[in-house]
Amino acid sequence: MSDFDRNAATAQYGRRLSPAEAAVVDQGLRAYMLRIYNYMVLGLAITGLAALGIYMLSVTGDAALAAKPLTRVSGGYLTQFGFTLFRTPLVYAVIFMPLAAVFFLSYRINSMRPATAQITFWIYAALVGISLGSIFLVYTHTSIVRVFFITAASFGALSLWGYTTQRDLTGMGSFLVMGLFGIIIASLVNIFLGSSMLQWVISVVGVLVFAGLTAYDTQRLKNEYIYGAMEGDVMERSAIMGALSLYLDFLNLFTMLLQLMGQREE
Repeated sequence: MSDFDRNAATAQYGRRLSPAEAAVVDQGLRAYMLRIYNYMVLGLAITGLAALGIYMLSVTGDAALAAKPLTRVSGGYLTQFGFTLFRTPLVYAVIFMPLAAVFFLSYRINSMRPATAQITFWIYAALVGISLGSIFLVYTHTSIVRVFFITAASFGALSLWGYTTQRDLTGMGSFLVMGLFGIIIASLVNIFLGSSMLQWVISVVGVLVFAGLTAYDTQRLKNEYIYGAMEGDVMERSAIMGALSLYLDFLNLFTMLLQLMGQREE
């Protein structure tokens, strides 16, 4: 993956590569992007399994095994484990632990060994799954599966476009980041307002922002490989961070679409 002339990879934008250079760069690039997608998909699998596992531990159909007082939810009652996790102040730890983990990974990635960075990413994905376990209590399982496949198809198409387009998406990145900060601020404000209309607007804007970020991040990762002269551990850490970027794009696109299209439990 790294045994080619890096003079070709570190050339300035617009410099035409020879056919031999282009073929070797393309081969290395495809292997690099495949590594990123493999990490991302495994992270999503860990998140999904953790979320499902937490839900199964949190809900029971047997009232004798339920927490006291009885707390009805989709599928039956909350167990003592589920009540403690979702109905006590522990819920705030569940919400903020993934945030702490992603900040830790982002700021310490350059000093980590690749194996340590991988383990940290897997732990982060599991923590996100724990925090997402509550969606099975809010939305019907059928609608969750449907929105997941819609997200997967949309993400695949957007990422493919970002990889293949000849249009430079760099200028779009600053607007998308501004939109992301706007979503964060509006979401914090809506915690206190509780406005369903504002939440709908946040979800619509969120879908547009994370759709754009999917294409933008894919092109950014492609260009970082071609022009970044990455090798060895640097390349491996870069692949993990690239997987984290696309993982977050996918996950946020999924949650925004779920808020718009998901069918809530009665």
